[in-house]
Amino acid sequence: MSSYEARFRVWRGDTDGGDLQDFSVEVNDGEVVLDIIHRIQSGQAGDLAVRWNCKAGKCGSCSAEINGRPRLMCMTRMSVFDRDETITVTPLRAFPVIRDLVTDVTFNYTKAREVPAFVPPEGVKAGDYRMQQVDVERSQEFRKCIECFLCQDTCHVVRDHEENKAAFAGPRFLMRVAELDMHPLDAASESGLDRKATAQEEHGLGYCNITKCCTEVCPEHIKITDNALIPLKERAVDRKYDPLVWLGNRIRRREAP
Repeated sequence: MSSYEARFRVWRGDTDGGDLQDFSVEVNDGEVVLDIIHRIQSGQAGDLAVRWNCKAGKCGSCSAEINGRPRLMCMTRMSVFDRDETITVTPLRAFPVIRDLVTDVTFNYTKAREVPAFVPPEGVKAGDYRMQQVDVERSQEFRKCIECFLCQDTCHVVRDHEENKAAFAGPRFLMRVAELDMHPLDAASESGLDRKATAQEEHGLGYCNITKCCTEVCPEHIKITDNALIPLKERAVDRKYDPLVWLGNRIRRREAP
């Protein structure tokens, strides 16, 4: 097994601030960035804080920015970098730092709770649900999400404008709204919940300008923009500007006591 010395710059600090710290560390064939961070932690900086769990690209815990790009440390192989390259590892920029590479992603769980859950169809037991295979495949892509929040981090609406966070759910949770809206068994509309309207009015769908940066960083290769956000925007626009829908809403308002 061949090895070499790599140069790393790792952000060290906490809520009061911090800076990049330089490390020279051994790298072996087949290793990933998380391996190197662990080697730094075990041999040079025992108090380095880093969040990780599965080391298999399925838990989403080890999200960070590597040379400025949001990535999973456990899925970023050292072989993609030149041996003489200095590799910079920093915490997710869109969220508050707790310590070192660990950020506070509470924002995402808050937004998750704001998305109304699946509404079961009335009179149909859970075991009796039936769907066409094409509908299963359509939404199955979105269920591959491991909630690493890289899409949330790279979305410039969240990343560059702190003031938008109150009104914008971000691509991960707009994708969830889209999944529910296209689900053939979701009975939200029968219960009075219009998912297209809430996507616009409560989750900030209009803030998204479909730059596809969320899709580019997704480790599960989910086509967030093309398969979720753009179709959701199209359905929301159809609902809002369809003249027949507008006329029906006017009639209902007139008939209301």
